Amino acid sequence: MCIAYIAVGVNADWPLIIAANRDEYHARPSQAAQPWRDEPDILAGRDLQAGGTWLGLTQSRGRLALLTNYREAPSNKNSKQRSRGELIPQFLRDERSPADYLEQLAQEGADYAGFNLFVLEWPDKQQPLRMGYYSNRHPSDSPHMLEPGVHVLSNAWLNTPWPKSLFLKETLQAQHFDGSPPAVEGLFQGLRNQEVAADADLPQTGLSLEHERLLSSPFIVSPNYGTRCTTVITINQRGHGMLRERSFNPQAEPTRQHDWPLLWPSFHPDSQPHPSHNSNRAPEGPLSHLTSSKETS
Repeated sequence: MCIAYIAVGVNADWPLIIAANRDEYHARPSQAAQPWRDEPDILAGRDLQAGGTWLGLTQSRGRLALLTNYREAPSNKNSKQRSRGELIPQFLRDERSPADYLEQLAQEGADYAGFNLFVLEWPDKQQPLRMGYYSNRHPSDSPHMLEPGVHVLSNAWLNTPWPKSLFLKETLQAQHFDGSPPAVEGLFQGLRNQEVAADADLPQTGLSLEHERLLSSPFIVSPNYGTRCTTVITINQRGHGMLRERSFNPQAEPTRQHDWPLLWPSFHPDSQPHPSHNSNRAPEGPLSHLTSSKETS
């Protein structure tokens, strides 16, 4: 991902709300969010070049991880470093708590290019929510265990007040999410903002002014690089919810949408089996509408 709004434990009815954009080169091959064929409990998109992912969760164990790259000058990159995308499935498979996992990862942080990693484990019964954050570019170089609240993660440290992060936090917090279809669509629309920040407000990360401008909006549009998909995850207090992913072409036109209902039955004995997912895809050109229809094979 390149920007994510994360609200955990703030809304009593919907204790987990995530709305995020993934920005990437349009030519880089990837797979839309779906259960991985080789590991069906993992629900995630997939980077078909390096094999990892940017956002994923387990459908049965209530684990979730989200990663953004840390923006730095190209001269700081090392082609011999391990793929950051491997961290998401690594955490999802792991049996350790977020704190223990991140403590171990902090010892290996130098093996990767700059990243931010948010991890979460949903509680059972009356256990507290366990979530953590680690960046191998943070001055402390140590994991941070987070309290419930609203967080925005972009390509700097968690909650860094970049213009697009401030806009997203203010806009989505003001929506008072209630789980309705208009409320879900409101999250998507908040992430569609293409307003470029004023030059005086741009961060200085070692890129050219032209690139800083391009990357300053929540939704990025350019012929070669831009927002490839928006993902919204909402989970209610009973562990029921949905992952909705909407994909875009280089012209910022929506081309496909997948809905994956989520049910974490280990937390709720009366839960029912997973319903089938919904998908709406444009065979040629952009979607004419965004009401999902059941996919058939």
